[in-house]
Amino acid sequence: MIEVVSTEKGLRAVDARKNSIDVVTGDWAPTTVEDDVPSPTDVRVAGTTTSLRLPPAFVSVTRLDDNATFELGSETGPLELGDAEFLVRVSGNVNSYLRFSGPAEVSKPNYEATVLSFLRPTEVTLGFRSRVQSPSGTLTVPRTPAGVATALTHLSASNRTATPDRSFPTMRGHPPLVEFGEDTTVPTFLEGGTDDTELVLPAGLEYLFTAASLAHYLGATVTVERDADPLLRTAAADHRLGTLPEFERRVAALLRRCFLLDCLVRNAGPYGTDLAESALLETLSLDADTLYEASVGERVDAYLDAPFERVDADLPEWHLSMYVDPTYDHVGVLPYLLVSLPNVFLPRSDPLREDERLSRSLDDFYRNEVGDAVAVDLVKPHLGPGRIHGWLAPGTPIDVFKSVPAAYRNGTGYEWRADESISIVAVLNDSEMSGEHGEAARIYRERALDLDLDITVRERLSTEELARTFESSHDLVHYIGHCEETGLRCPDGTLSMSSLTESNAQTFFLNACGSFYEGLTLVEKGSVAGAVTFNKVLDADAARVGTSFARMLMHGFCLERALDLARRRIMMGKDYTVVGDGTHTLTQSESFIPVTMTLDPRADGRFDVEFDAFSAEKVGGHYQPHVPSSRRSYLHGNRAAFTLDHEATEEIISRADAPVVYDGDLHWSKDLVDLL
Repeated sequence: MIEVVSTEKGLRAVDARKNSIDVVTGDWAPTTVEDDVPSPTDVRVAGTTTSLRLPPAFVSVTRLDDNATFELGSETGPLELGDAEFLVRVSGNVNSYLRFSGPAEVSKPNYEATVLSFLRPTEVTLGFRSRVQSPSGTLTVPRTPAGVATALTHLSASNRTATPDRSFPTMRGHPPLVEFGEDTTVPTFLEGGTDDTELVLPAGLEYLFTAASLAHYLGATVTVERDADPLLRTAAADHRLGTLPEFERRVAALLRRCFLLDCLVRNAGPYGTDLAESALLETLSLDADTLYEASVGERVDAYLDAPFERVDADLPEWHLSMYVDPTYDHVGVLPYLLVSLPNVFLPRSDPLREDERLSRSLDDFYRNEVGDAVAVDLVKPHLGPGRIHGWLAPGTPIDVFKSVPAAYRNGTGYEWRADESISIVAVLNDSEMSGEHGEAARIYRERALDLDLDITVRERLSTEELARTFESSHDLVHYIGHCEETGLRCPDGTLSMSSLTESNAQTFFLNACGSFYEGLTLVEKGSVAGAVTFNKVLDADAARVGTSFARMLMHGFCLERALDLARRRIMMGKDYTVVGDGTHTLTQSESFIPVTMTLDPRADGRFDVEFDAFSAEKVGGHYQPHVPSSRRSYLHGNRAAFTLDHEATEEIISRADAPVVYDGDLHWSKDLVDLL
């Protein structure tokens, strides 16, 4: 769903998750839509204009008579377009497509905007496509291993192509939902979605869960046989996968290999780009043109024959690993998880030793008057490969976000608020923490200039007022105060989240001692995710984490990534965690994928500058660092490194709006300019 509305400056397209793109055009005159846009779109509008101004995203221009393609990434242009029909693709938070007849010019002046200019008033058809994924129907299967195997077989019907372009996030739709019943019911439009591979597994949920992402990406038919030797079957070979626990590691490695090599091979197709990692195919002696036309099974055979270890270290670390208790109650969560293609591992953990929680030895330095702050018994999880880790199982582990099934079901309910402003409430119920409150409110108001934010600042809320705040429709509630065993502290007592009728706060930050269980209850009551604490926290630490988290969240980082960056600012970072769906994002990033930078000074006065564009939700995309000397794209999750002189470094930092690691601490780019 996308709504296009008129603004004072032109047009704005907004999707179901409140992602938006602004098109600035001072002389727009609407016309009837006649020209088709040769790309899938959710909505189209048309009009005449002499210029259009969009965000400075990655731009691809295709001449429609011969399909010649030109790109405008890090360079500013201009691209001169002659007398022909053109399609311009602007890859932003909402994908935008512009069809028109030239002559025209495309440029990125000072990297501040993408500008399309015409010599005379020209008719342009604008198409917009949302990146938001919604479930495609519902499957009904028996509550048996064979029924779950049938469900996994048909979940891949949401994949929009069998070519390597499937590795693009926009080419993988949301899988259908799954429910249990006596008979199998598969909607007609979900039939026939499998490709030429088969997964043969033992009849146990532990095998079905850990193979789910691989089955989904390959479009494999999944069958179960009692005491089967697990294998992936193609037309040419049977690839043995071993038994548990080796099985889950082999499946994760195979998924990464097939997915990332598809990312390289797809450059032989119509949506190819100058990808830095493409040269790795030569090391593997793989021919992209041949493999792009091959079937899924043929590509799997070729990828497994290639010496992948030669290029392994040059490709991104896997983005997300989920540790899921393989129960029938969690089968219904799989469609939500598979949107992001996580590794799925079985949950294993050890008790946490006392010396692994330094915070417990620092009680004398914690907040005064914390009352009976709730302590949480933690475990140390056995983690597999992945940059972000989530736990959907009993127990409370460190270093991962703790989720529950309700978090994923709740997420779809907030998509119906797309026509409303992003509602943020900052609540101060501890006067000693007014510094965090004021700085967080400033950060929210600062981003209100770029986003449609509705900000409310409240102090000393009573239990009734705080309950009404959580039960009312808000996108973020940032509570600053104390938490006791009986709930969040208010001037007239404490409020337990269990007493709420429901929670309508999409996300939250309970910056209070021992707020873990209150946050988990908020998710069970209707929220999607939030940041909480395990134990007591220092006032100063709470303020640093609170303000940093607010800034990251407002710039498009998912909750787990935002908190991970924020808690690096304090020694006791393990006392903070995320409950619910840690991959959830609240606001959009101006650069589509939020970017972090690392800055290291060299002895010769130059700087080593590293870019890291990463999102657990958009795996498979690519980005271009805004470095004038580079025209290459890099896969999301792969770092791009450059050595730049002082002037070029300062220019990049001053233009960026991103977190930067410099001299061992986390800074915001615009605050770092004076220091440099």
